[in-house]
Amino acid sequence: MEATTNVRQLLQGKGSQIWSVAPDDSVFQALELMAEKNVGALVVMDGDALVGMFSERDYARKIILLGRASRDTAVRDVMSSHVVTVEVDKTVADCMVSMTEHRIRHLPVVDDGRLVGLVSIGDVVKAIMSEQSFLIDQLQNYIQGAS
Repeated sequence: MEATTNVRQLLQGKGSQIWSVAPDDSVFQALELMAEKNVGALVVMDGDALVGMFSERDYARKIILLGRASRDTAVRDVMSSHVVTVEVDKTVADCMVSMTEHRIRHLPVVDDGRLVGLVSIGDVVKAIMSEQSFLIDQLQNYIQGAS
C-alpha cells in the first residue's frame, strides 16, 4: 500500500460488503446479524437512505444499561441517527481524524451521496501501518543508495 491511500483504494483492498438492518427491525435481529457476520456495527437503511448506525456500544448503553428487551425494541429507538460519513476520495488519515474527533469506530463510505462501503477503525489502523511501513522502506532504500 502506498503513502496517502484514499478510501476508494482501501475499499478495493478490503471489499465493499455492507451489512445493514432496517429501522423497524428488532435489536435482537440486528444482534443476530452482527454475530453471524462477526461485525461490531451495522448501517441502518430505510430503502436506499442511510438513516443511522447501530453498534455494540448502542446495545450496551441503550438496551442493557436501561433494562430494555432487545426482542421488543426497534433499531430506530436505539440507533445513532447522527451519522458521520466519509467520501471515497478522502485519505485514511482523514478517516482517523474523523473517527477520533467524533469518537466512533465505523465510517460509512459515500460516493456522490450513495453508500458504497464501510470502514472500521481496524481497517484504518491497518492501512496507516502499511503506509508507514512503505515509507520506512523507501527511506531505507534512499539512505542505502546515498551511501
